[in-house]
Amino acid sequence: MIRALDPILDRWRLTALLASAGMLAIAHGFQTFGELAPCTLCLRQREVYWVAAGVALAGMILTRLQGGARFRPAFNLVLGLIFLVGTAVAVYHAGAEWKWWPGPSACASSGGAVSLDAMSGLLAGQAITAPACDTAPWVFAGLSMAGWNAAISLILAALSLAAAAYERGKR
Repeated sequence: MIRALDPILDRWRLTALLASAGMLAIAHGFQTFGELAPCTLCLRQREVYWVAAGVALAGMILTRLQGGARFRPAFNLVLGLIFLVGTAVAVYHAGAEWKWWPGPSACASSGGAVSLDAMSGLLAGQAITAPACDTAPWVFAGLSMAGWNAAISLILAALSLAAAAYERGKR
């Protein structure tokens, strides 16, 4: 194991909580400041980070209780599984964007971001279209947000599993 990672692995639940909060903040930043409305799969990817944050927080609290330290590897393993689910959702989303497979029928290509004008129209009784899951509204270095999320989720999963092994090795 790489010694430089020891401080991160030793406090993995806190690191996972901060990473999840950071990813959620970035997603909300793109939505708020970049005016990129999330599609159904984008929201599913966010749910994974909310679950991971909750599990990480519960792990931080429960492992501080008397006898709770023995559950550190289990919490890290569960976080690894959660981040692997996040990786799968993000890969599915990225694949739908690249047209490798169809995305969910609930969010096929039919429009762009939901604007304030569209929301006003909705209040006036007009129909609006939700953002499409099979169109990447933002790409950097050849990867869409879903692609970057897949890579980051995979790294977080690997670090979670490394943290579980690290904790088991401390016994």
